[in-house]
Amino acid sequence: MKQLNKSSTAVPSRVKMLVIACQLTCLGMSTAYAQSQTQEKTENNDPISSAQVTITGKKVGMGLMVQENTPKARSTITAEELAKQRPTGNAYEALELMPAVNSYNHDATGLFGGGLTLRGFNSDQIGATINGVPVNDSGSFAVYPQEYVDQENTCSQFVTQGSTDVDSPQIGATGGNFGIITCDPSKTKRIRVAQTLGQLNLSKTYVRYDTGLLEGGRTRFFISASHAQSDKWKGKGGANRDHIDMGFRTDFDKFNSISGTVLYNRAINQNISSFSLVDLEKFGYNYDFSQTFVGHAPASPGKAGNDTNSAFGDAYYQLTKNPFENAIASVTAKMRIGENTDIKVIPYFWYGYGTGGNQQKLQAENAFLNKATGRNTATVDLNGDGDTLDRVIVANSSVTRTSRPGVTASVTHTIGDHQVLAGFWFERATHEQFGPMVLVDANGNANDIWLKEGRVLRPDGTPYQSRDWTTISTSNQIFLQDTMSLMNDKLTINAGVRAPTMKRDFTNKANEGSNSGTDYNIEKTYREILPQLGARYQIDNNNQLFFSLARNMKAPPNFVYSTTNNVVLVNGKPTMPVDVQAETSTNIDVGYRLQSDKLTAQATAYSVDFKDRQATAYDPVANMSSLTSVGKVKTHGFEVELGNTPVNGFSFYGSIGYAKSEIKDDILISKTATLPTKGKQMTLTPEWKAGLSAMYETGAFYARLKVKYTGEQWATMTNDELVPSYTLLGLDFGYQFPNTSWIKKPTLRLNISNLTNEKYRNPSSFNVTNAKAYGTAGARTVFYYMGSPRFASVTLSGDF
Repeated sequence: MKQLNKSSTAVPSRVKMLVIACQLTCLGMSTAYAQSQTQEKTENNDPISSAQVTITGKKVGMGLMVQENTPKARSTITAEELAKQRPTGNAYEALELMPAVNSYNHDATGLFGGGLTLRGFNSDQIGATINGVPVNDSGSFAVYPQEYVDQENTCSQFVTQGSTDVDSPQIGATGGNFGIITCDPSKTKRIRVAQTLGQLNLSKTYVRYDTGLLEGGRTRFFISASHAQSDKWKGKGGANRDHIDMGFRTDFDKFNSISGTVLYNRAINQNISSFSLVDLEKFGYNYDFSQTFVGHAPASPGKAGNDTNSAFGDAYYQLTKNPFENAIASVTAKMRIGENTDIKVIPYFWYGYGTGGNQQKLQAENAFLNKATGRNTATVDLNGDGDTLDRVIVANSSVTRTSRPGVTASVTHTIGDHQVLAGFWFERATHEQFGPMVLVDANGNANDIWLKEGRVLRPDGTPYQSRDWTTISTSNQIFLQDTMSLMNDKLTINAGVRAPTMKRDFTNKANEGSNSGTDYNIEKTYREILPQLGARYQIDNNNQLFFSLARNMKAPPNFVYSTTNNVVLVNGKPTMPVDVQAETSTNIDVGYRLQSDKLTAQATAYSVDFKDRQATAYDPVANMSSLTSVGKVKTHGFEVELGNTPVNGFSFYGSIGYAKSEIKDDILISKTATLPTKGKQMTLTPEWKAGLSAMYETGAFYARLKVKYTGEQWATMTNDELVPSYTLLGLDFGYQFPNTSWIKKPTLRLNISNLTNEKYRNPSSFNVTNAKAYGTAGARTVFYYMGSPRFASVTLSGDF
């Protein structure tokens, strides 16, 4: 846990070892080649499900690579790779070996979520889709990877590192996008069962039923259900997750089809604590929330009787629950309306409800909102002792409820050497954020962890609210792209443009939050014209070059309209002294691909010019601190990944990424203080990252070693607190037993993560400016998530 004093400019020795390993991989593949590559389909012509371990499959890089042909940097992992991972894993974990991705999980199971940056962009600056449906939070653009889909139902995940696709439904993506594609129903009737058991009482039970092709041979359905649970790796508490996925597909002919999915998730997680270096030095690596409730003060009628609220780190663990449920429903219709014209329409609906953060709060009985005055002077007897003089521990948290219908529609028309794509996206998201309060009993249990029932009311009968916002975000986008095939298909050029627009209609209802005792409304509209240009040149059958230039944007998050920092009420009317602009970025990729029978490789050099980055800073004209645009960030680097088809049973995948970022301006944070950020590196952007996956397989057995290296990275924009580098090792084993008369493909898997019990940490926030004081600018605290220790689990699966 010792913090280093300066950043190393030399290539770390661990990176050198991984580079050498990649070189040895290439050497081995040049001396022997005994197997041929198979297509990524089952015997029923289905996409391979990640629940099915295809031990004899001969995929490039074990499913960590596919042979791409897009004129931009893009990486894809397939179901073959996902099948080897722990079934409770989430989308961030699945991407961890990719050279552009810096990701981590809060625990080894993946049930508690995690963090991700991509070429220095945080997860709320990266677009995320599932089956073409945007899943970034409509208010803050945050992503919650543990919520969306069962990994057994995922067929592929992809990342476009430099730009969003021209038809991607995004209004908050300056740093590319990643997508999840679920598996279609099987053409063969079956029941698939998988049971996972592991340390910390980990258990996951998964059952999926496929109807196979129904009468007429066109339509098929599936439905799956799973239950997963695990204890936390430190402290008390755990995760409890129930999930249902269902879908259908009807193929009318080769060009006309309709398919759809409903993905439902309900989870109750207890937070895993994040703490500062001071706390870690004082309390140790396994420090967590309190396991004992401090209790309520004895009743003292007529006298002030205050409960003792612990510090943040000592909140009672039963008051750190984070319940959430969400559902994503979508339909994809594909229609051919002419010999050269195809239409695709994707209507969808997204719903979510749940809380966030810790619920423990010490509430004064005389600090409730008086709507007549707009001040928190009304009184409520919370503990029933007959007076309103006390301070009482209650449960209070931010609740979010989202209803989000939308549709994407496009038409593709081929004329001569041109393939023209045109379409639109429309979405209207109603995003309610409010902070109700419920009482806590003598044992420290909230009356309702969902904060729905038994809400504490003000004297006027309305519920207490620590905030009360409704944001209606109406988004639309038109897009157009021409793909030109020239020189007998050797040269492909994409020229496209998308024009996203977002209107934020923000309503603050009077609440107990800071300076929020007045109703007000703010409307803002953000729009940009975002061109894209890409080219791919096929040198020969095995070699190609590509180039991409794209401009991206992200609208400001909705919390910039709260009165805490950015809004000033003048005679009850809201004004915004600092008008936060949309972020924009210009991304350039230049790359080379080798795609032979033996080896697939991709090398990309990139440059990112990032403008109007949103962060907390000081505006000298308004004389206030707020969320605002703080200047430019430039990042450049390179990424290399390569994988092979098996050679005498051996398969390899290797990746290495280098990123050099530079903040171009100092940040003014008060009238008298400027932070020296000019010339510093961006937070959570390690210069070096590398990954290696090496596997040996026979007809019924595989063994795989994974290595992930994450270089040093800065936790603050002033580069005054450094996060040490770390290397994680994992082992995966699988054995497929012979079929029997009642079970097919019975398979046993073993997953071991963090094999060497490495201790490491990752900052919990992307936006901490400084850890040391600079003149009148006080130091800010960096909080960290600690890396979880070695963890093992086994999974037994089969088809009936």
